[in-house]
Amino acid sequence: MYYLQITGQNKLSGEVKISGAKNAALPIIALTLLAKNKVNIKNIPNVADIKTLAQLLTNLGSNCEYKNDNEINIDTTGINSTTATYDIVRKMRASILVLGPLLARFGKCEVSLPGGCAIGQRPIDLHLSALEKMGAEIQIKQGYVVASAKNGLQGAKIVFDKVTVTGSENIIMAAALANGKTHLINVAKEPEVVQICEILSKAGVKIEGIGTDELIIHGTNKELLDIDKINVIPDRIEAGTYLCAGAITNSQITITNVNPKHLEAITTKLEQMGFKIQTNENKTTIIPADKINSCEIVTREYPGFPTDMQAQFMALSLVADGVSTIDERLFENRFMHVSELLRMGADIRLNGHMASIYGGKKLNAADVMATDLRASSALVLAALAAEGTSRVHRIYHLDRGYENLHEKLQMLGANIQRLKEE
Repeated sequence: MYYLQITGQNKLSGEVKISGAKNAALPIIALTLLAKNKVNIKNIPNVADIKTLAQLLTNLGSNCEYKNDNEINIDTTGINSTTATYDIVRKMRASILVLGPLLARFGKCEVSLPGGCAIGQRPIDLHLSALEKMGAEIQIKQGYVVASAKNGLQGAKIVFDKVTVTGSENIIMAAALANGKTHLINVAKEPEVVQICEILSKAGVKIEGIGTDELIIHGTNKELLDIDKINVIPDRIEAGTYLCAGAITNSQITITNVNPKHLEAITTKLEQMGFKIQTNENKTTIIPADKINSCEIVTREYPGFPTDMQAQFMALSLVADGVSTIDERLFENRFMHVSELLRMGADIRLNGHMASIYGGKKLNAADVMATDLRASSALVLAALAAEGTSRVHRIYHLDRGYENLHEKLQMLGANIQRLKEE
């Protein structure tokens, strides 16, 4: 077990390169289950979740060969099992992404019900009901989703009751190998979902409406795909986190290897708070504010403000003038970092899914514990602004989604060390 030791109130400067998006790489790895060839994936982040899903595919009989920390070749032609076991799936909710591809390809699979983050209920009922509409028979037995489609999945019209990112990805992949046309309504529009569609389209699957909330997918009737080399899109959440590191220390930093369009909800909010943002093709620079203003945030599906940036902006609001509000609309358990921020002198008041942050109070260093992936980064940000030396414990949460966080912050001038717990 490791922890981060951070001495705050240092100015940051310089550039940091953003890694590939974990939330794009995970469905792309699952997508290789639809391929008849070895697939090369570049710009994967070197984080724990990626290794977990690659191990799951290896357990199924795939050959996963790392070329380096950020490139992998995956060959799923030798798969000899369609059971995703509990010991792997319990570590990460995104493991459920193998359900759609396995069922579409083999007509049967068993996938353990997922584990992962403790940020609230994220049920997979939308995945299962969509697959049932496509002709699958589904039972829950001893903690496993047991699915079969003896005649293959059939195209269907599916309306998602609410926007679901992993649900959209799962059913898009399933529909790619289904028999006939699948019409999906109320699809997630996140860049990660769009990339999945673009990869499938390039591999010969006809998809209408890419980038919108309504897709028509013409399935190949179990014909496997020839999938070209893939370059994972940049991680907009990692990018937003580093912009918040610049903001909370009121420093000028530049993030590279980004898609500024994917960051618009984040950079617009930073501009409202008084920071200047400069962008070009794949770089974004944050310029210090004369005065950091309070903000109002409502989390929404893309292109709205991302729930995965809510905790980081809560930390930033601690150094703003006035009262900021955050309305968390997507997950009911996503304020667990508040109690840890209070240990650092924060003044935050909760009322259900609403948080009021009274900014401008002095932040003091403290020992704090991470509770989930994004909450961990909020504690790191608060420590960068606090007086004294903080220790952030249980950073295995951070390791799930941030590649070399302490090294990247060190390069920007932060006083941060990764140390072993005694």
